[in-house]
Amino acid sequence: MARSRLQLTALCALALLCLGAFAGCGKSGNKPGETVPEGLSTPLGGLRYTVFLTRQLNLANEEDKGYVPGHKEAPPGKGLYGVFLEACNNGKSNAAAASRFYIEDTQGERFEPEGLAEDNPFAYHGGNVSAQNCEPARGSLAQQGPTSGALLLFELPLASTENRPLELHIEGPFDAATGKPSEAKVILDI
Repeated sequence: MARSRLQLTALCALALLCLGAFAGCGKSGNKPGETVPEGLSTPLGGLRYTVFLTRQLNLANEEDKGYVPGHKEAPPGKGLYGVFLEACNNGKSNAAAASRFYIEDTQGERFEPEGLAEDNPFAYHGGNVSAQNCEPARGSLAQQGPTSGALLLFELPLASTENRPLELHIEGPFDAATGKPSEAKVILDI
């Protein structure tokens, strides 16, 4: 009996330790422009962007087909990849979410996202994000879905997925000091 309590106490302590280690996920003290791994948030233009998940989509699978209704399978030698992200405005006034993204491989090849229908409830739309809200909006189908994020869809050559790490570039507002748009980069877990 005493041994069982000791084991239970040790298990509870381990669970609390793990919970403490994961409590900071999605939060990051990183500086603007600093590259972060998927799963951590990064600041850009008054918002914090978090890529929750990146994965190859299989349109023969009902769940994946639901993310991109009516979309065709990728041609031979290519794959469809979903990047599920969130842009949150923790400020007191509205902010504009980024509308320009691209993935870059280690060979310098760049890939733009595919256009998704405006009425697709999972698609990332960018635009205005009200104070204390996110894109996807709280309570939306995308936010409450299994990925908790809005979808950016990329068609990538399978050969390029071997040129890792692949980085998602998020372009923000124009930076007069550098003469270029401000940018956040996320290393994708592909």
